[in-house]
Amino acid sequence: MDMPDIVNMYFDADSGSNADALSETFAIEAVVEDEGSRHQGVVAIREWWVAAKEATQYVSEPFESTVDGNKVLVPAKVGGQFPGSPVTLSYAFTIKDGKIAWLEIR
Repeated sequence: MDMPDIVNMYFDADSGSNADALSETFAIEAVVEDEGSRHQGVVAIREWWVAAKEATQYVSEPFESTVDGNKVLVPAKVGGQFPGSPVTLSYAFTIKDGKIAWLEIR
């Protein structure tokens, strides 16, 4: 699958449950929108991610990628301890200066 390196690093860190490596993929003032909530800045993003992993023990498996300039759309099968598991979620990344500046999960 052809994804920018930083997006590959995000999914590698996510699948390895590595909060430090995941945090390094984001720009300092990055934004994540997930489940109707917005998390801004690396510290808030790390807290959101750790809480989600602990609560649901989810695993995401990307299965395709579309790159359009600095936008990357990655659908992934996500399974874990939550109602309706597994589901397909869309990860919409915006990359700036080699880091994730924005991530919307829907």
